[in-house]
Amino acid sequence: MLSSPLCEPLPLSNSVRRYDWGSVDAIPQLLGREPDGEPQAELWLGAHAQAPSVVQLGGEEIGLDRHIAEAPEQALGPRVAEQFGPRLPFLLKVLAAGKALSLQVHPSRTQAIEGHERELRRGIAPGDPRRSFHDDQHKPEMILALTEVNGLAGFRRPQVILDLLDGVEGALAETVRSKLLADRGAGRTRRAFQSLIAARSDPRMLSELDVAVESIRRRLAAGSPYPRADSTVLALIEQHPADPGALASLMLNRFTLDPGEAAFIPVRQVHAYLSGMGVEVMANSDNVLRAGLTTKYMDEGALLYCASFLPCDLTLPEVSYTGSGERTQNYRVPASEFALTVTVLHTGSTDAEELPADGPRIVLALDGDLQLLCDRADGRSMHLPRGASAFIPHAAGGIRLSGSGRAVCAWVP
Repeated sequence: MLSSPLCEPLPLSNSVRRYDWGSVDAIPQLLGREPDGEPQAELWLGAHAQAPSVVQLGGEEIGLDRHIAEAPEQALGPRVAEQFGPRLPFLLKVLAAGKALSLQVHPSRTQAIEGHERELRRGIAPGDPRRSFHDDQHKPEMILALTEVNGLAGFRRPQVILDLLDGVEGALAETVRSKLLADRGAGRTRRAFQSLIAARSDPRMLSELDVAVESIRRRLAAGSPYPRADSTVLALIEQHPADPGALASLMLNRFTLDPGEAAFIPVRQVHAYLSGMGVEVMANSDNVLRAGLTTKYMDEGALLYCASFLPCDLTLPEVSYTGSGERTQNYRVPASEFALTVTVLHTGSTDAEELPADGPRIVLALDGDLQLLCDRADGRSMHLPRGASAFIPHAAGGIRLSGSGRAVCAWVP
């Protein structure tokens, strides 16, 4: 037990979320545990009420959300507490996708407030699987790839979608084409996407989905001009049979991140991660509106209302390098709740690397054997082996990282 918990790093005990799309072994390997044969999808590090990290204070285990609420000035600092109230504004996750996540979108702040209040009025209880708006916060997010990460994010231009649909057979594909060709207005992509996800409840159109998929299979075998897009459709339909979300992937930008690369997903952008392991940092929210590629509750109406259907490219963060020998990479995006740094220390490094010094911080060791050095704790250190994590309150002041290995730090810019 640390003697002064308000001004020293606190080790975290974190929750693993089990969803059917999760990897069986990636998160256990990070944590140094034996896989149990079941998917482990996300490791949550933070203070969200659904699964707060746990700290030990005075011999008692309490949620990090409670600790922050009881001492917001020391935990968050005056700047962050004034801007966001007595709550941690970000949530850090490790995501490990063995197969595709749902087609989803996160609402804007206004949409989140309206949706949360609407569901409360309808009497949909917190934790109810039919609930779409679990809180009243927006949820911009960034993912940093630890392995190759594949995904879909943002709509393609209508003409590109039409090119990808050229030669795809069946009434469902023809309906999508007709919606895109009907006019040149901004609503045509929305109407085309809506016609696709509506096919889930229309047996005739679901049979036409089979026709479209088989024509894509033939196109790929014959040397398709769009092998990546076609392979994505076939992989998704294998994971989610009879789900028109597989065909909807043709409407979205397909991307790949190599390890160390990152992408920003703004609110209202339809997206789906397909595979890979990464560190996610986001506004402290669990609002996810789904419309396909999932066994969870789907709220197509809410997704259509909240999503943006304007064509866009993948948004990349600004990356800068700091520290001795540029050992720290800083990832910044247009979100006030979070930023992320990655520090790499090699064997034989003698100088400790400074972490962001202001506000609340969460540090996670990705590999190696590291130490956290706290200047306000009489030079004492905290051991941070692979998979270990810590909450650093604002009152701790400057923190340095030493040893050998790699760690991520989430903080409030």
